[in-house]
Order: sequence, then structure tokens, then C-alpha cells
Amino acid sequence: MFDALPRDAGAVQEWTWAQYEPYFSDLNARELNSTTVHQWLADWTRVADLLHQTFARLRIATTLDTADTAAVERLQAFMQGVWEHAEIANNRLTRKLLDSGLEPDGYAAPLRALRADVELFREENVPLFTEEQNLHNAFNAVIGAQTVNWQGEERTLTQLKPVLHSDDRDLREMAWRAIADRRLADRDQLNDLWRRFLELRLKIAKNAGYDDYRTFRWKQFGRFDYTPQDCETFHAAIEQVVVPAATRIYERQRRLLGVDRLRPWDLDRDDVYPPSRPPLKPFQTVDELVRKAEAIFTRVDPELGADFASMRQRGLLDLDNRKGKAPGGYQVAITLGTPFIFMNAIGLHDDVQTLLHEGGHAFHWMETSRHLPYMHQWGYTSEMAEVASMSMELLAAPYLAEKEGGYYSETDAAHARREHLEHNLLFWPFMAVVDAFQHWVYTHTDQAADPANCDAKWDELWTRFLPGVDWSGLDEARATGWQRKLHIFLYPFYYVDYGLAQVGATQVWRNALRDQAGAVRQYRRALALGGTRTLPELFAAAGAKFAFDAATLGKLVALYDRQLNELYAITNGH
Repeated sequence: MFDALPRDAGAVQEWTWAQYEPYFSDLNARELNSTTVHQWLADWTRVADLLHQTFARLRIATTLDTADTAAVERLQAFMQGVWEHAEIANNRLTRKLLDSGLEPDGYAAPLRALRADVELFREENVPLFTEEQNLHNAFNAVIGAQTVNWQGEERTLTQLKPVLHSDDRDLREMAWRAIADRRLADRDQLNDLWRRFLELRLKIAKNAGYDDYRTFRWKQFGRFDYTPQDCETFHAAIEQVVVPAATRIYERQRRLLGVDRLRPWDLDRDDVYPPSRPPLKPFQTVDELVRKAEAIFTRVDPELGADFASMRQRGLLDLDNRKGKAPGGYQVAITLGTPFIFMNAIGLHDDVQTLLHEGGHAFHWMETSRHLPYMHQWGYTSEMAEVASMSMELLAAPYLAEKEGGYYSETDAAHARREHLEHNLLFWPFMAVVDAFQHWVYTHTDQAADPANCDAKWDELWTRFLPGVDWSGLDEARATGWQRKLHIFLYPFYYVDYGLAQVGATQVWRNALRDQAGAVRQYRRALALGGTRTLPELFAAAGAKFAFDAATLGKLVALYDRQLNELYAITNGH
């Protein structure tokens, strides 16, 4: 019967659970042994992939236009009418595989994750996950509707960001305050959503037998190779060796601007990163952004360039910013070997970095799905997923200049690389704020249920990890910064992944400084392993060490410092 199963979700968009159910029943009824297991896994992969394709397409539609209520309704109907049933059916098949005692080749690590899934699964949580997705949609609708009137025109907050790159400091302050005021206007609405998210997550954890959502989430993420205590070690290491380097960057930025105090409108994204001054102008159109990114990927590796070209040709990129579009950027797999990239490009260097980053995610999916046959092997963890994306940003950096097919003159390319490295250094302290905040939230839930306490905690952590910027008179804007970090609302505990991944990616880059081609080969080999190895093994395959300690981090900070000094010499400090 599986021979007749469509391979593309376009043919099953309107399927009900009644049409999927016979396939799951067939799998559940089959004898499972060493002779039959490979065909059984292949058939399960086929039907599960169709479900994931359908979910991905429906979710993408809700982010392309957050005002499209019909798209939201289609996603909700699928979640309730099909996905919830499929979750229960998949759990039965997982139990069947685990009970068989079989361990197919390449399944040692996936079985570890599957055991955790079974231990966490509770049927009563299935509709709660649908409810959580509905809250995701509500959050995106609030953020997607945020616009301001700027010089007589309605602008999204993202579209106003280029003003923060202006040489006119008064104009920057006006734009920053307009953005801050618009965000504060949604403060009560976001506080209400926060309470609902928190209450729902605690209920989910309790249903699964956990008093502590953090422990539940750790197992849900498959974090078998490190603990919450390791994260605390990481935070302390960042405070010890990265915060001083970050503070030096802020001081250098203050001197470059010739101001007495560095203020938030002297920065850019997340009120953390110095923007390009003078502004880098990498592209005029999205087509130019894509065309030059393809050239860069080809210089990194011709096969990766061909993979990106195929995405462009198949219409798998939605990159421009527009009113009603959900914030941020992401890559999602919509079928085998077929990733989709979403972002909000407005003509800044950040857009280039975002596309390189999401391109790394896309290559990870392509490498994994072309080398591994079964869906459970594709389940690489978020930490390794971010190694793929962050490494690609660094591996692509030598090719940003026009002579390499990229966007910039030699001086501007050095400027862009310097900015990227500064942002990487500044990211670690910001990541520590976000991660430490989430650890506090889910270990102090009674306090975190009051958004005023969340404001106070965020303010405390910001002061600890991000000194160097003067926020006097802007207390409300600083304290509510947690509301502007979508991961806190939508993807709890998904942020330390970026910090750990940057440790790995920086080591990949360090290898590339000695041997770019060799580092790329190791990188691709690691991506092709998918989720079939432990996290330390995957890092090792990429040529990196999985670590949290100050000694390891200190060596990487020293590398950044050396490279930044060289790049400043090229750009003469501009």
C-alpha cells in the first residue's frame, strides 16, 4: 500500500486523519524483526515525512502574512484534526521499535532520543501542544502588526532599523525612541501572553510527571551531553573572559563616534551590536542579495553553491520585508532535500549574514537527508544545527569582496568581517542574559508569573553581562527587553544552543584560517552525520571540541582580538 503513497505533500493537503490512519495501522500490525526493520523504517519515514511536509507548509503560510486568518485556521484545523492523532500513532510505533530491542546501523544515538520521547509522551499533552502553537500565532500577530508613522509614511519596525545606521545621532535617537514607544504600547498584551505561555508549559511538564519544566525541556531537546549546571559554568566563563572583551568593543565604538556616553541608539539589533558606520550597502534588490550569496557559497564549495542555486530555481526563498510578515528568519525543511528560507531583508549587512546563516541550516538538511535514509537519523540537535549555520557565516567571510563574487570593495569587506567578529563576541554576553533569564524563569515560576519580576531580573542580568552602554532615563525600555526576544516566548531554552554552537563554529573557523578547504571538508562530513552521533562526537567530526570552560573560551576570545586588530588596521578604524 505504501507504493501508492504520494511523495509530495501537495497531493495530501486536504487529507483527513482517516486517510493517514491505515498507513499507521499497517505499520503497527506488521511483524518487526531484523529482516523487516529496514523496510518498516522506510515506510514509516514516508508517511511521517508527508505529515511534516504538510505542517511545514501550513506554518510557513502563517508567517508569510500574519494577518491571513484563513492560513491560521488551516494550520489549527490540521493540528487538531490530523497532527494530534499522528502524535499518538507515532508514539505507538516508537514503543514498538523500542520494545523490539533492535538497533539498526546508525541508530544508537536516535534510539536514545526516542526513549526520551516515549518517557515524556502523555496523550493529554497533545492538545496542549496545539494550544501552544496557537499562542505562537498570537505572539507573531502582535509583533507582525507593529508599525510606526515615520516622516509621513507607515513603516514596520524592521524597515525603520536602517535609520539607526545614520550618521545623524539626533535622527537615530528619534527612530530608536519611536521603536521603543511602539513596543511598549504592546507591553500589557505581551504580558498577558507570557502568563498564558508559562501556565501552559508548567501544565505540560506536570502532566509528564515533572514538577520542573526545565528538566522536562532538557529531555525534550535531547540534551544528554550537558546539564543546566554546565550552562551556569558557561555563563561564569563568559562573564570572566568575554565581558571584558565586549566592554572594549563598546569603548572603541564610543571613541569612534566621539561621544561622552554610548547610548542604545548608537547600537542596532537587540540594542547590543554596533551598526555599520558608515553604513554598508551590500545590495539594492533581493535578487542581487541572492545572486551574490550563490556566488559566495560556490566559492566555499561548488556543490553547496549548486544546492543553493536549486533552492533559488525552485522558489524556496522568501526574503523581503513587508507589512504583516512575521519577524526574524528561519529555515525549515518542507520535504526530503528541500529546505525553505524565510527572512526580512532591508538592504543591510545583517541581511547578508542572515542569508549565509540560514544557508548553513539548509545545507545541513540537504547533507543529512541525502546521506541518511530514515527520519530518526535526521534528528540532529539544535546545538549542531547552529554549528552548521554559524560556521557557514565564518567560512563564507573570505569571499565577501566583489572580486570573489561578493558584495563589497576590499575595505568594505574588511569592515563587514570586523563587524561580524565584533558581533560574535558581543553575542556571548547577550546569550548569557537570555539563557540565564530562562533558567531563572523556570526555576522561580511563582515569581516569573508576575511580569514585573521578569522586568527586574532581566534588568539585573543585563547590567551584569552588558556594561558599557548608558541606559539612564530609559529604564522601562531596558527592563522590558525580554519581551523583544521571541525565543523567550516561542522557543524556551533555545538560546544557549547558539552560544555553544559559536564555540564550535569559531573552532571550525580557526581550522579554516590554516586550511580553508580542509575545514570545509570536515564541516560537510559532520553535517552528513545528522543525528547519528553524540554532540561531542559531532563537534569532533567538525574539528572542534565541545566545551564550556573559561580556558577554552579564553583562547577563542584571544583569536577574535587578534583578527579584529588586523581588520581595524585595514579599515583605519572606520
